Amino acid sequence: MGQEPAGAARLVDVLLDPGAGFRRGPDLEHERRIAIHDLLEENHFAPVGGSGGPYRLRIGREEGRLLLHVEDDSGAPQVRAVLLLASLRQTLRDYAAICDSYHEAIRTAPRSRIEAIDMGRRTFHNEGAEIVRSELADAIDMDETTARRLFTLVHALHVRL
Repeated sequence: MGQEPAGAARLVDVLLDPGAGFRRGPDLEHERRIAIHDLLEENHFAPVGGSGGPYRLRIGREEGRLLLHVEDDSGAPQVRAVLLLASLRQTLRDYAAICDSYHEAIRTAPRSRIEAIDMGRRTFHNEGAEIVRSELADAIDMDETTARRLFTLVHALHVRL
């Protein structure tokens, strides 16, 4: 991956609002740290009408919604977007269930069964990413990879709330 210009339309920081009531625990914190790391590692994230980046994202939660507050690198507000969890509820449930099946299969199932479950897992992951991308399209432009990584973070935030 080449060096991106300083003003690239990308996320450079993600912060979870401590007042949002996200459950804590070592396993959840670990999942979230990995999801945030992966999201920051490679992304295209551009608020509609934004300053060009880079951007910082603060995620909060309120009444079944994730609140995404985007600022530029200097702290100037760029956009506030809302992701309704209701639009993702079934996909999150299905994805969590198939992830559990996948982790169980790794221990006991033949390779062909693991591969079949993994294909299903990727299908639900892609579906969730497309919902995220579609729901936020009016406020934030992102590529498929970023949408997938953001869905992973949403899953890590929501699956055990």
